[in-house]
Amino acid sequence: MMKILNRLKGHPSLTQGTAYAILFSVGFCHLLNDMIQSVIPALYPLLKERFGFTFAQIGIITLVFQLTSSIFQPFIGLYADRHPRPYSLATGMCFTLAGLLALAFAPNLGLILMAVALIGCGSSVFHPEASRVAQMASGGRKSLAQSIFQVGGNGGSAIGPLLAALIVIPYGQHAVGWFAVAALVASAVLTRVGYWYSLMLTKIKRSGRFRQASQSLPKTTVRMALGILVLMIFSKYFFNACMTSYFTFYLIERFGISVQQSQFCLFAYLAAFAIGTLLGGFLGDRYGRKYVILFSILGAAPFTLAMPYLSLWGTIAMAVLTGLIIASAFSAIVVYATDLMPDKVGMIAGVFFGLMFGLGGIGSAFFGWLADRTSIEFVFKVSTWLPLLGVIAAFLPDVRPNRG
Repeated sequence: MMKILNRLKGHPSLTQGTAYAILFSVGFCHLLNDMIQSVIPALYPLLKERFGFTFAQIGIITLVFQLTSSIFQPFIGLYADRHPRPYSLATGMCFTLAGLLALAFAPNLGLILMAVALIGCGSSVFHPEASRVAQMASGGRKSLAQSIFQVGGNGGSAIGPLLAALIVIPYGQHAVGWFAVAALVASAVLTRVGYWYSLMLTKIKRSGRFRQASQSLPKTTVRMALGILVLMIFSKYFFNACMTSYFTFYLIERFGISVQQSQFCLFAYLAAFAIGTLLGGFLGDRYGRKYVILFSILGAAPFTLAMPYLSLWGTIAMAVLTGLIIASAFSAIVVYATDLMPDKVGMIAGVFFGLMFGLGGIGSAFFGWLADRTSIEFVFKVSTWLPLLGVIAAFLPDVRPNRG
């Protein structure tokens, strides 16, 4: 990466293409950030057993974490659009570091909530600004850039439960402190990215290029499209909240597998989720983001609806196929939304990442409340109907990528 930075200082024109080193750097940090976040739901069986938490209390932990990960994101994104702060990425990772250390030694529910709130605040700072960096480094290939950035996050979400099964479950809550090393590495890499970002901002100011041309669609059409995208996020992340928070409990209760085995099954779903994200970016550029959004959510419905009625291996197979298909939506949704409002990349990224976390938290709390009053199997069956909402994506206007 230093080679690219030196070339930028001496030859700014060489940065007109796609800056892959920067894209892979922010993608790698997204991997570390989301790996840390995914350790939290992976801890739920351990915390439930140690502290005797109810499912509703587990849902509250997720709600606090997801709300702090979401409420601030649109405001930080809007501020970043107007006043970019290149080194805020590294600063946000310091919040995550503090939250990890607090979570490793938290002795009660109150301190656990404080710890996950700190981790959530770090995520709120990271996502909008990192999305701006990814688009700045895209060289015009926005879907590719968003996919590289997002697949890092989904890869981290998949690795987190696997590492939790290998490190945290055998050695207990204090082992969470080892993940602080990942936060330190991410902070160092983001400091380098911040330096590149500051050089690019200087170049943009000198050239006078502050905004891109706006999408030539009527405001009512833009609002309608954004409303449909919000419903897509609701459908996708309410379902995903049930999978990430309660899939392990469902497998343990229905099939009698161990906690560690259930974590490996969750890893299989999340790994497929990561692969699907990258495929969605390529397909969105080729066939149009509207059709990727429609297929990725509605197309997952047959597999989700079959899951509650299959054997263990059949359930895992359907979960993998579901993760592969449904994951392709998010990159397409974010890039589609920034195509609608290209001069507000940070705010749009903040809104949709915020919705992703916020709706996921609300969904987790709701399903936890419902599970306490019914059963995990009932909750799982209800959640499998959510992808059918994907049918409304057919009403999105067809905004083709790279349209002149």
